[in-house]
Formats: sequence, structure tokens, C-alpha cells
Amino acid sequence: MQYEPFQTIYDRAALRHGGQQNLEQQLTKPASVSQLYQQSDDRWLAAFSQKIFQSGINWQVVRNKWEGFESVFFGFDIEKMLLIHHEMWEEKAKDTRIIRNFGKVMTIRENAFMIQECQRTHGSFAKFVADWPTSDITGLWTYLKQHGQRLGGNTGPYTLRIMGKDTFLMTRDVEGYLRLHDIITTGKDTKSALLAAQTAFNHWQQESGRSLNEISQCIAMSVN
Repeated sequence: MQYEPFQTIYDRAALRHGGQQNLEQQLTKPASVSQLYQQSDDRWLAAFSQKIFQSGINWQVVRNKWEGFESVFFGFDIEKMLLIHHEMWEEKAKDTRIIRNFGKVMTIRENAFMIQECQRTHGSFAKFVADWPTSDITGLWTYLKQHGQRLGGNTGPYTLRIMGKDTFLMTRDVEGYLRLHDIITTGKDTKSALLAAQTAFNHWQQESGRSLNEISQCIAMSVN
């Protein structure tokens, strides 16, 4: 597979976004491994939950309600989430301080179980994520989809990006670029497409020394 040189992608993005200096100001960098270690697991559960609730509705509506979510769900404390009995979950799903959606509310419990399992095997979910190699970031996407609830599609990857884990995103622009260059030719969530995308991003990372974050953003900003 012949990949377009990253420098060509970067130059095109800079040309379309006011020059190199302006482009660099728009690029975001991931957190360091040590910074990821310091995050508490309740913040991971909160981040997953916020992104799940934002799916399909205006994101700002969820942000405006988030203080209520934090209160209703005890700051997303993992142990407390796992002690709540089913009837109480039903009551919480009716609380006017949150967006009342029972199906989405129950993902909080299920994703708390996922986080607890990672705590048992890795000490903390934050360490589990921090130690996952970025050269197989799509493997982490798949793990979240298979072991969590409603973390497939872009929900899991977007949450990783928000929390500082280095990841590319399969946005419409990035997917369009990969298809235009015949890097992916099947559904974007198929194993073959994920492997092909990961291989391409690994190539550009080795070539440029840039993070997956930056490469992904440059590709998105390089297309029409």
C-alpha cells in the first residue's frame, strides 16, 4: 500500500487553514501516560456516560444537566454504582435532574462493571487505558464496544480523545479520506477496515513523529 506522505497532508491542511502557525494552534495533543495514570476511574465512568447521553441529542442540553447527573449518581463512584439495586436504578431514571432515559441510565451500571473488572486485572481502569499501546488503538475501541454498553461507533473513541488518550477518530472527513485513497473499502467498523486504518496511521506516526490526535486532525483539515 502506497500512502500519501504525511508532509503532503500537513501542507494541504495548512494551506486550507491559514498557514502552518494557525494549523498548529488548532491541533490538540494527547495527555502523557503519567497524566492518564492520575485520572480517577469515576471520571472515566462520567465521561462515558456523558458521551452516551449526548448521542442523538444536542450536546449542550446534556452539559447543562450534568451537575444533576453528578448529584444523582454520587459522582459516578464505581463502588456505589455497583451497590445500587434495580429498583433504585428505576427511580433514578425518573429523576428530573437528569435526562430521563432508562436504557441510557442502565449503561452507567454496566460500564461500572466493565471498569471494575479492569480494576481487578490492572489496578485501575485509568492504568488499563494508559498502558494500552496506541499502535493498536482500534483494539481498545473494540474492547470498549464488546465489554461496555453503547460504547461502539464513535462513542468510545470520542471519550478516549476527550480524556486524553492518543487516538485517531473515524470522523466523516477521515473516513472519506481513507476511502478516497482506497485504504478502507468495507464498512468502517469491520475488522479489515479497522486494521487497514490502524496500519495507515501507524505508518504516518512513524514517518512524522506526530501523535494519532494530530495526524487525524490534519487529515480532517486537509480535505474539502
